[in-house]
Amino acid sequence: MTISRALDPPLTPPQSRPQWARLASLAASTPSLQALLKSTQPRGNLRWEACGITLDAQHQQLEAEVLHALNDLARACDLPGQLQAMAAGNIVNQTEQRAALHMSLRGPVDGPWGSEIGKAVHAARETMLRMAQTLHDQRMIGARGLGLNTVVNIGIGGSDTGPRLLVDALGAKGCGPSVVFLSVPDAQHVEQTLAGLDPHRTLVVISSKTFTTQETMALAGRLKQWLLASGLSPTELGQQLVAITTAVSRAREFGVPADHILPFWDWVGGRFSVWSSIGFAAAAKIGRAAFEDFLAGAEAMDAHLLSAPIEENIPMQLALHGIWNRNFLGCSSLVVAPYRAALSHLVPYVQQLDMESNGKSVHWNGMPCEVQTGPTIFGGVGITGQHAYFQLLHQGTQTVPVEFIGVRPSLGEDGQVDSLTAILVANMLAQSEALAMGRDAEQTQASLTAEGQNHSEVTALTPHRSYPGGRPSSLIWLDTLSALQLGSLVALYEHKVVCQAMVWGINPFDQWGVELGKSMAQRSDVLGVLAK
Repeated sequence: MTISRALDPPLTPPQSRPQWARLASLAASTPSLQALLKSTQPRGNLRWEACGITLDAQHQQLEAEVLHALNDLARACDLPGQLQAMAAGNIVNQTEQRAALHMSLRGPVDGPWGSEIGKAVHAARETMLRMAQTLHDQRMIGARGLGLNTVVNIGIGGSDTGPRLLVDALGAKGCGPSVVFLSVPDAQHVEQTLAGLDPHRTLVVISSKTFTTQETMALAGRLKQWLLASGLSPTELGQQLVAITTAVSRAREFGVPADHILPFWDWVGGRFSVWSSIGFAAAAKIGRAAFEDFLAGAEAMDAHLLSAPIEENIPMQLALHGIWNRNFLGCSSLVVAPYRAALSHLVPYVQQLDMESNGKSVHWNGMPCEVQTGPTIFGGVGITGQHAYFQLLHQGTQTVPVEFIGVRPSLGEDGQVDSLTAILVANMLAQSEALAMGRDAEQTQASLTAEGQNHSEVTALTPHRSYPGGRPSSLIWLDTLSALQLGSLVALYEHKVVCQAMVWGINPFDQWGVELGKSMAQRSDVLGVLAK
């Protein structure tokens, strides 16, 4: 496949742009979040809708002038043009001289990446989905003639977090094979995982772009031993192995037959790979139709990204609000808080996506960054977090913005929202409001007095039970928790991360910090210390 080579444009550091200086000036004069919420002055549009997703930013410290300045910054960086160049297959991963064509994995054959790539992607997709559906229908037969009803997915990073997210979010209907994940070379964990499995009814999926990833190949070797110990011969073994890799010859040497090697490309970054054959285990669990809906949701968000004006573009707006908080309001962290248990694995997924992509201190041309880049991402299921790290969000010494993710509640046959769901949604809305408004000393004193506390108790407790407020958050609403909507949501976060990188002038598609630790782990002196 031919990849375009575009001449790198001259780098303009973001801090040298007048739009950046304008935003710095506005940050010094913008009213507090509480003042903005109490004001009757119009703040501009703070609500965006596309692809079944609504972004509500009324609890962000944003007003019309700030929004205009952020949009001007995006225009000055030619954000739409950079995204079009990426979609067209220009080399945007400068350190590895690669394109970033993850959008082609869910797009049409005749997309901006060209028909050559489009045809190859669709052919690979068809091969993967046909095999996945056979497994989903429990029609795939193992070496000893038994139906395969369990998948062990071996991978690390995006090869683990992506499929795991899909299985957690969409695999609860009980269809398809059981899917278990191994990513950590922990002998005890591996033993516990395999203890309840029938090796003659288990398919082992090995996901590694190079087929040399240390952790993945160590686990693959252990699973190979497990299958052989069950009585399978080396020639039978391959029937219960699947490899997802660019290194076909290495997979064949390992014992994987050619028709069980699913295609992959070097321009697919691990954290952008769930749309590819890396999603095989998830597709086997949720079925072909659901996986195609997942792709369609992402494709819809791609189309929105590439066509909607900056002012109406959800991924661009989410990215710009993050830049405002990170660079101009001094917020070094970000919480992602889904209020649905099925989305619990979204947080580690987004954590890798954002921090591995934008945890960079040099521009794409190698010059040091003089502005802060990617924030520290943490979080979890929101209603659980309320009883843990939300304490820091409300009363800690640092301001941590939150992205709340909710699913619009549906009405039951009685026309009412389920009582548990009502509690869930009420808590999410209350937390966003409480973080924004807080409670000052006067309000706290009145509340404590109403509780029956005497004067001395009120005085003593007021500092402890007051809340500064002014903590920004956004509400991201899904119309439904479906495969289609999940695809749009994951693509939204992909695009947010890439848009921020383009404004900062960094390369979001390499991960050299990951490589350093991996290489050091193989040093003989390190291994010698561990052996003592």
